[in-house]
Amino acid sequence: MNEALGQVHGLVGWAFSLAETYEVPSLIGAGVFFLFAGLALLFACGVVFFRNVVHSALSLTAAFICVACLYLSIDADFMGAVQILVYGGAVAVLIVMAIMLTRRDDMAHSNPSRGLFRHAAAAAVTGLFLLGMAAVAVLSPFRPAPQSLGDAAPGLADLMLTHYVLPFEVAAVLLLMAMIGAIVLAKGADES
Repeated sequence: MNEALGQVHGLVGWAFSLAETYEVPSLIGAGVFFLFAGLALLFACGVVFFRNVVHSALSLTAAFICVACLYLSIDADFMGAVQILVYGGAVAVLIVMAIMLTRRDDMAHSNPSRGLFRHAAAAAVTGLFLLGMAAVAVLSPFRPAPQSLGDAAPGLADLMLTHYVLPFEVAAVLLLMAMIGAIVLAKGADES
C-alpha cells in the first residue's frame, strides 16, 4: 500500500514540476482571456446579425458582460465592476426599454436583413481583422503583466472630480439629452 502511494506521490510531484516548468497557471489565465474575448466577438456578431432587435439588445448585454470579464481577467477590478454596473446593467436596460417603448406589431423581423452580399463582406472584413490580430499576437513579444495594479478607484475619483470635472459633467448632460430625445422619439410627434 505504501509503495503504491509512493508511486502516486511521485507521479503527482512530477506533474506539478512539469506544470511549473511550462507555466500552466499563466497559460490558463491566457486561455480564460481568449475564451471571453471570443465570446465577446461572438455576441457582438449576434448584435449585427440577429433579425429580432430584442435579441440583438440581449446579445449586446452579453457582449458587455464578456468585456467586463476581460477586465477582471487582467486584474482591472474597478473597470470590470464599472463595466458590469454601467454597461451591463444601466445601458442595456435603457436600450431594452427604448425598444419596448417603440410600438411594433411584429417584433419577429424588426431588424431587417441587409442581404447576402453585405453579410459576406462583413464576414470577410471580420476574418481579415481576426487574422491580423492573430498575426500580431503571434509575432509580437509578450511583456509580463505588472504584479500589482493597486487600488485605482481613489485615483480615478480624484481625477474625475478635480482635473476632469468639466468633461464629466458634459458627458452627464449629453446622456440626459440623449435619454430625453429617445423618450420624445418613442412617444411620437402625433401625441402632444
